[in-house]
Amino acid sequence: MAITTKSFGKTQDGTEVNLYTIKNDNGVTAEVTNFGAILVGLFVPDKAGKTADVVLGFDSVEGYFKNGSFFGATIGPSANRIDNASFTIDGVKYQLAVNDSTNNLHSDADKGYHKRVWNAEVKDNSVVFTINDEDGSMGFPGNRKVQVTYTVTDDNGLRIDYDVTSDRKTLINMTNHTYFNLAGHDSGNIEAHKICIHASHYTPVYERLIPTGELVEVAGTPFDFRTMRTIGDDIDADDVQLGYGQGYDHNFALDDFDGSLRKAASVEEPTTGRKMDVYTDQPGLQFYAGNCIKPETGKGGAAYDRRSGLCLETQCFPDAINQPEFQDVVYGPDRPYKTTTIYKFYN
Repeated sequence: MAITTKSFGKTQDGTEVNLYTIKNDNGVTAEVTNFGAILVGLFVPDKAGKTADVVLGFDSVEGYFKNGSFFGATIGPSANRIDNASFTIDGVKYQLAVNDSTNNLHSDADKGYHKRVWNAEVKDNSVVFTINDEDGSMGFPGNRKVQVTYTVTDDNGLRIDYDVTSDRKTLINMTNHTYFNLAGHDSGNIEAHKICIHASHYTPVYERLIPTGELVEVAGTPFDFRTMRTIGDDIDADDVQLGYGQGYDHNFALDDFDGSLRKAASVEEPTTGRKMDVYTDQPGLQFYAGNCIKPETGKGGAAYDRRSGLCLETQCFPDAINQPEFQDVVYGPDRPYKTTTIYKFYN
C-alpha cells in the first residue's frame, strides 16, 4: 500500500490544495483531495487487466469551484432534499438555503462541506479529513467536528467512514455523491450498465422530489431491481415517478435493515466486465442515473453529458427530519453520528 501527495492547485483565496493518491497492491487507486473531501479519481482494472478511471471529475481544483453536479462530493451536514428548506428540533425552527424549488438540496451549494478546505492526515492505507463547523453555519445548530476517512482495502474496496460529533442536537445525514461509469469516466452513457438493488420498497415522491411518506412495493414497477437488470430498460418508461425525476432519482428502502454493514446493491458493466458492490449500514440508497448532468468538460477533456455517470448514495431517507415515520436523523452530545460505506470492485 502506498500513499503519495501532490499539489492540486489553489482555492480562490490562494489556499494550497493537495491531491492524495492511495494505491493497493492490486492496482486499485483512489485520488482524493482536501478540497471538499472529494473523490477525484478511482482506477480499477477490467476483465482484461486494463485499468481505467471510473468516476467523473476534474483535472484540478478549479473545476470543483462550481461543480453543479456535485461530482465526487462529500455532502453534509445533510444530503438530499428537505421540504420547505426547514426543520424543527425541540420546538425551534431552523431555516436553510432555498436552493431547489422550495426545497433545500445538499445543505448549501456554495457553503456545503464539498466547498470547504479540510485538514488532512495521511495514515498507512487511508487519508483522514477533518473540519470544525460552527453553530449556525448554513442554518444548522451545533458546533460540529466532522471526520471523513477514505481507505483503499486489500480486497479492492474503497471504504468511506463518517464520524461527526455535535455539542447540540442537530440534523446529520451525510453521503458521497460520486458518479460512477464502470466503462471509464470518459465512456458516455451508463444506460447499458446492469444494476441490482436489495430493496423490495422505495419511497415515491411528489413533483418537487420530496417523499410522500409512503413505502411502495417495487414489484410490477420500473423500480424493481431485486434481480440484475439493465438500467436503460425502463428509465424512460411512461411512469409518473420517472417523469418527476427525469429518470431514476429515488430512494430505495433497503431490505433487512438492522444497522449492520451489508450489501445494498451491485453494478455490472457488460463490455469491460467491471463489477461493483455497495455496502452500507444505512437504511436508504438513493439511485440517481445522472439525468440532469449538464454538458461540460471533465478530466482529460472528457465530454460529460446527461447520464454519463450514476450515483448510489447511502443515507437515511430524504426529508426524514420532517417525516416522523422515517428514521431519526437528530444527533448531538449523547448520540454521535457514525456510518460506513464501501464500494468494492471485481471483474
